[in-house]
Amino acid sequence: MVSTSEFELTDHDTATATVIQAVANKSHYLATLHRALEEQDDRLVYRLINSEKYAREIQQARHISGDPSNEMLVEDLADELSSFLSEKLITFLRSRYPFFYFEEVGTGKYQFFFGNWWGRRLFGNLDVLNVKFNFDEIEYKKLRRTFELESSQKRLNSSKIEQLSVQNDKLQELIDSQDERDQQKAELREQIKRTSSEKVMPWEAGKQREEKQQLVDRLSQLTDIDEDANNAYQEIRQNENRILELSKEDTLLGYEKQSIVAKFGNFENFEKQNDALYRDYIANLIATREQVSADE
Repeated sequence: MVSTSEFELTDHDTATATVIQAVANKSHYLATLHRALEEQDDRLVYRLINSEKYAREIQQARHISGDPSNEMLVEDLADELSSFLSEKLITFLRSRYPFFYFEEVGTGKYQFFFGNWWGRRLFGNLDVLNVKFNFDEIEYKKLRRTFELESSQKRLNSSKIEQLSVQNDKLQELIDSQDERDQQKAELREQIKRTSSEKVMPWEAGKQREEKQQLVDRLSQLTDIDEDANNAYQEIRQNENRILELSKEDTLLGYEKQSIVAKFGNFENFEKQNDALYRDYIANLIATREQVSADE
């Protein structure tokens, strides 16, 4: 018969071996990461901080055997790691996307603008650790729509500008027809005065009141139109300012479209490049390091 103390001793030995191995694994992981940082081996750093993504995207492994528990050891260093990895990445991106301009807004945090022209747009932020653009959804949809409208030779805001222009034309007509309305109102007042002063037979009184009310209603309609005309000047100015804003936006989108066409040929190729960005960058790091080793 085996004593309870023997079971406890066996369990303790197993637990000891397990924890020693676990600590050894973590120590090895941290030592490897430390060496990669010292040697400026960005490719290895990427593999160590996200082994699952690296295996899937680079090694194209079906069965991924990463150890996320080790990667959690440096979760609190995400910003610092991002800052470390950003130098080579942004240099690479400036070559691939010469129209993007990056700006550091905090340790390891970067946003990017489209273009270096006046009024350029903030286009999103850069996820350095995942080598990914997080595009501003609204701005990205505007750019995509600009390409979609190319076949119809329209710009993004063509319809809106046309609607505002038509509205301004109608408002201007209200302003221009003021003299005509003033004359109509004077005639209506005279008719109302004349109708009110006419003597009619009792059985015709109802018809007289109805005719007078029709004249009053028409006069009231013209007065309402006058009020709209008085507000028309301000509405026209507001519409003109809005048209100017929309036209400027179309101009900027035109610059962006030209930049993408010059570099990628079309929007589809631009999107394919974005989707393959992680793989392309890691491949670039591998090729660059191999070239340096060969030169040495």
